[in-house]
Amino acid sequence: MLNMILNGTPTEQPGLLIAHGLYGSGRNWGVIAKRLSDTRQVVAVDMRNHGQSDWTDTHSYEELAQDLAEVIDHLEGPFDVMGHSMGGKAAMVLALRQPALVNRLIVADIAPVTYTHTQMPFIDAMKSVDLERIEKRSDATEQLEPHVDDPQLISFFLQSLDVKNRRWILNLDTLAREMPGIMSFPDMTSRFDGPTLFLSGALSDYVQSDHRPGIKRLFPKAQFAKIPGAEHWLHAQKPREFEAAIRAWLG
Repeated sequence: MLNMILNGTPTEQPGLLIAHGLYGSGRNWGVIAKRLSDTRQVVAVDMRNHGQSDWTDTHSYEELAQDLAEVIDHLEGPFDVMGHSMGGKAAMVLALRQPALVNRLIVADIAPVTYTHTQMPFIDAMKSVDLERIEKRSDATEQLEPHVDDPQLISFFLQSLDVKNRRWILNLDTLAREMPGIMSFPDMTSRFDGPTLFLSGALSDYVQSDHRPGIKRLFPKAQFAKIPGAEHWLHAQKPREFEAAIRAWLG
């Protein structure tokens, strides 16, 4: 079972399950989850090989989707499900494979396609940190700065650094080995007929116009919206706007 962070208690509104992206954790979603829990229960999970959830030797989207299914079964769902990036792909596979568990689906800045870029440089950057020299978080910042040119990304990665125990709470070895699969998307022939929102950053290129026919084939009721001024990490860059968009669509 994945580690869960529960916000609020069950209400008449469907609960909302949040699946974070690569290198993230449920904790990254703490503020948004807490604010959205004023009308419904919101559950943010740590995906496998991230945060406080179990480390495994594999990291396929079929496995990630099944992990989410077990959480929803445990919470006596169905739930509304929202996933960002890697978590968005896992949420899509869950909806396509086990649609009875998903009321409504929100996919944040990702498409059901294979991407040609890689996230390996960030794993290399984190592995380059000499953990024996870490006394405080700023020590790791100094070591990451030559490898990662975005201060926001460094801050994001450091949320997964356990300074006290001098370890990453990310299974970097498995994530590196499974990277080709993480960047791809399974070949799916089923479809999810429930309400679906693809919410993207207006400055991001992850969801493109030529992806829309494939999205509509899998998710016939898909709607599309963009958050102005946001890139791929839209929930971190524009949290108020992101929350407002989610709240309006769920309402």
